[in-house]
Amino acid sequence: MKRVFYILFVIFLPLVAIAADQPAERPHWSLELKGGLFYPALSNWKEFYGSGKTDEYDLALAYKFTRRLELGIEGGYSRSGGEGFAPVHGVNAGHVVYNLYPVNVFALYRGLVNEDQWLVPYIGGGFTRMYYQEKVDFQGSTKGHADGYHARAGLQFLLDGLDRSAANSFYLDDGVFHTYFFIEARYTRAMIDTASGSLDLGGKSYLAGLLFEF
Repeated sequence: MKRVFYILFVIFLPLVAIAADQPAERPHWSLELKGGLFYPALSNWKEFYGSGKTDEYDLALAYKFTRRLELGIEGGYSRSGGEGFAPVHGVNAGHVVYNLYPVNVFALYRGLVNEDQWLVPYIGGGFTRMYYQEKVDFQGSTKGHADGYHARAGLQFLLDGLDRSAANSFYLDDGVFHTYFFIEARYTRAMIDTASGSLDLGGKSYLAGLLFEF
């Protein structure tokens, strides 16, 4: 009997060691779909556009170096229309359509302790390039970009526990490990020089969306 246990020990010990050396299966990518409100830093925005805010929509893809640290890229879109002032032109105008296309390269750190953690805080930030396009009736259009930076923070709420069967099927069928609902606050600063002086094309964003880890 001792010989049998010895033989089993010799056979299974290398397998245990190999298994221990292999990393556990984990997600390596994350995809975010989000939208919310953007509050431009430009002065007199509300006076000329009728509101101090506008809609914003973003899509982000990030690579996970670890379960806590990731690096990603994000693209967004925001549009405002109104009667009055063209901020980049620096002139009073008729009807104005102002489009912003922010592109963010970011690093993000998540306060994740275990895979079943239902509330995960995170912080991040990085480089920002704000592409803009401003169309003014009878005066043509202006477009360009401004470089700057951004900082973000938020909370992720794990949704897997709401329906374990659906979460398991999502993983088996599509390779999605976890799904989160999240809320985020982001501050952006991107300066540009114009005829009327320096302008900040950034502002504050308050967003919500879904995160898929795969």
